[in-house]
Amino acid sequence: MKDQPDVTRRRLVQGLTGAALLPLFSANLIGCADSSDRQRTPTVPADFRHGVASGDPLGDSVILWTRLTPERPGVVGVGWEVALDESFTEVVVSGSGTTTAEVDYTVKVDVQGLSADTHYYYRFSSGDKVSPVGRARTAPTGAVVAASFAVVSCSNYPAGYFHAYREIANRDYAAVLHLGDYIYEYPADGYASDDAQALGRVSEPANELLTLADYRRRYAQYRSDADLQACHAAHPFIVVWDDHEVANNTWKGGAENHQPETEGDFFQRRTEAIQAWYEWLPVRPPASEREITYRRFDYGDLLDLIMLDTRVIGRDLQLEFADFVNGELIDVDTLRAAVADPGRSLLGEAQLNWLRQSLTDSTARWQVLGQQVLMTRLVMPEPLVRPLSGIGDGGLGEATSALLAALAAKATPPENRSPEQQALLDSAIPLNLDAWDGYDFEREDILAHAHQLQSRLVVLAGDSHNSWASQLTLADGTPVGVEFAGASVTSPGAEGQLGVDNAVLFAPLATQLVDDLHYANLADRGFMEIVFNTDEVRARWHYVSDIKSRDYTLLQDIAAERVVSGADMLLS
Repeated sequence: MKDQPDVTRRRLVQGLTGAALLPLFSANLIGCADSSDRQRTPTVPADFRHGVASGDPLGDSVILWTRLTPERPGVVGVGWEVALDESFTEVVVSGSGTTTAEVDYTVKVDVQGLSADTHYYYRFSSGDKVSPVGRARTAPTGAVVAASFAVVSCSNYPAGYFHAYREIANRDYAAVLHLGDYIYEYPADGYASDDAQALGRVSEPANELLTLADYRRRYAQYRSDADLQACHAAHPFIVVWDDHEVANNTWKGGAENHQPETEGDFFQRRTEAIQAWYEWLPVRPPASEREITYRRFDYGDLLDLIMLDTRVIGRDLQLEFADFVNGELIDVDTLRAAVADPGRSLLGEAQLNWLRQSLTDSTARWQVLGQQVLMTRLVMPEPLVRPLSGIGDGGLGEATSALLAALAAKATPPENRSPEQQALLDSAIPLNLDAWDGYDFEREDILAHAHQLQSRLVVLAGDSHNSWASQLTLADGTPVGVEFAGASVTSPGAEGQLGVDNAVLFAPLATQLVDDLHYANLADRGFMEIVFNTDEVRARWHYVSDIKSRDYTLLQDIAAERVVSGADMLLS
């Protein structure tokens, strides 16, 4: 993109009555309607209870968002201003319009004609009510020497306080990348809700989310959180969905947490969940299909950020370990053949072709994939995977014995290993079939394409609730890129299954067992920071001491930093 000239006070939002109008998912805003126009349209008094937000920043535009709570149903008038200063003495553009129940009284404006790499302040008004002030930032264009991002995922309201969002709000980033599970669909007594009553964070509505009204109400609850509001007001967000924005383990034809016989048509549920997502988040809707959220953001010549959907549009049904049990063991050969099936897809043909073309077209220093699930080859011996995946009744004791045996075998020089030790290591299979490990053929296709292009590939992931840093490799071990995965904001990680002490002990042992894995934290909640410059990418993980208390400290983990050099793409 080319640099844009400064916007003057007279410059209006381009095409608010046409191309920049966000159909179905935003208020029917009309550029710069004057006060007499608004006076001729009676509107209902309303207040701002859900904060403000900006998102999807480009070099010359950004999405602005808010939501009004009316005193009674009806048409609500709303105005907005964008300025170069927080006191709004240098307003560069403004406008007004209306919103209604049709879009849940949300307001979304695509402000265009802005200057690149510039902070803008914005606010909304309705009657005598004025929203909090937000600060947006456009993307840079041309030569860029550095850019930093906060990366978050898996923010479960009843599980604990959103301290990570507060910490991010107090820092300076180009944008916040939310990699999904912005909300959870479970009922009030569901997943990670044991302490919700004591914390004052009981899910609303109390039922599992099934309808548009349900999803809207849950978003409203999340967006009432002061820490999340502060984070949205401080930074533009770039968001993709994961599965819980619809239902657990969503795939293109259904979801694990959807029972058609009692919960109705899955596609109706998905459509309404996606509508609420577009209404409540500062996302630029696609021109046609609502279900498409994959898109690209350019940060000058430094990086191309390619956001993917690994859940809704193309994912084939996940494999289940239980389907590969032969007697008491997992059938290793059959499972390996299934994950390598060329007919299985995570992205779908259209998105895969778009990704391949995006990588081909990229001339930036770094090619960055923002997506949901781990791409790392997280493979472990079958006797360890079996108890960790819930097969059999050996539990933690069996897993511990298998882990120690595997580490001993790994530490033994190949020429000195016993046949039993070698067989143990040779039984390695994927640990997580819901991740890219369950779709190995397509992963290999993408990595091979990136390798052929000599891309400097950096993959960002969420979903697992744990922190990881890994070398991405082809099946033959050739390094291709790196993956950095962030901890959840609040959702339980491996400590929920293993216990905190065991999770702390297991993390460094996992890095010894898995060749590509360089760092793991399986016990702490927080966020990830990614800093790009022309020579390297630096990942840092920030953890909070306690999500169950209002009082917390930021944990300093000196090991929680990893660097990849642009010269050789090797992780250190």
